[in-house]
Amino acid sequence: MKDHVGIVGTGIYLPKERMTAKEISEKTNGVWTEEAVIEKLGIKTKVVPSSSLSDGTQEMGALAALDALKNTGIDPLDIDIILSVSEEWKEYPLTTSALYVQDRIGAINAWGIDVQNRCCTTVSALKMAKDMLLADPEVNVVMVVGGYRNGDFVDYSDKNMSMMFNLGAGGGAIILKKNYGKNLLLGSHMISDGSLSRTAGVEIGGIINPITKENMDEAKHSLRLLDPVKMKNRLNDVSMPNWYKCIDESLRKSNLERKDIDFLNILHIKRSGHLSMLNDLGLTEDQTIYLEDYGHIGQIDQILTLHLALEQGKVKDGTVMAMIAAGIGYVWAANIIQWGPMKS
Repeated sequence: MKDHVGIVGTGIYLPKERMTAKEISEKTNGVWTEEAVIEKLGIKTKVVPSSSLSDGTQEMGALAALDALKNTGIDPLDIDIILSVSEEWKEYPLTTSALYVQDRIGAINAWGIDVQNRCCTTVSALKMAKDMLLADPEVNVVMVVGGYRNGDFVDYSDKNMSMMFNLGAGGGAIILKKNYGKNLLLGSHMISDGSLSRTAGVEIGGIINPITKENMDEAKHSLRLLDPVKMKNRLNDVSMPNWYKCIDESLRKSNLERKDIDFLNILHIKRSGHLSMLNDLGLTEDQTIYLEDYGHIGQIDQILTLHLALEQGKVKDGTVMAMIAAGIGYVWAANIIQWGPMKS
């Protein structure tokens, strides 16, 4: 049997708190109506964190990791590497999230590292995990895990930020194993455009604009489009072509074509964009999950969608899944997963 990498299973942690479309509308002071939030932005409700310590970024990742261990039966002692996709907004700056998870789950034989690609991190980390598993004969099990709550920084009065009104909170984990014999992670492809690296981000709190007594309250809600004109113009030109190139290239690397896709695993985007992509790929709404009841939990979206699709029977033996993402910076990514037993 040719060396390959398979997905053993997933784990999820979601806070109990929810924010409704009506509440989002009210926070925009009526600039966005409740109907527009639902129909245009595609948010009925979204998951938001409570003040509980369990809803911290690193802890949500750890709770998802524990759920993945429970769901898969994997022994934490068998985990060789932990790739953390947790966001930089976390309980304590400059602490390593992968090592926090390692300790929480008792994976004492593993080593860990944090990786960052914004909302593309999970798709990118899956490729990294596959490459590590195939390259190193001593690596057999890798966990990709993380937490996300960047929605804390959203200023709903900022009209430029409507594309991020969907940001939510949660944790996800996915376990991969060398020569698992099923649920194969096939081809992946990524494209990045560094010209957009500083067009969006948290404006206050870094070296250039440190937090002061005067800007402290503003800093808490300073996730912004730093150059909205450049970002929007550039994305209008390249975003969809780059996404489709990632899909097509990952299919090529998997010896598959668009017609072979059975399920689209896509992060939460506005409703019209989601439907347009389904149409372009020749798929129906039954062949995806639209996260209108969860919002956009950053790079956790792909894990959550796979988790839900398995529960709902939308992904089953024989399903070819295209998993796609995009992250500010800007990065586009796709990978292909063939669910079910490996074909001989």
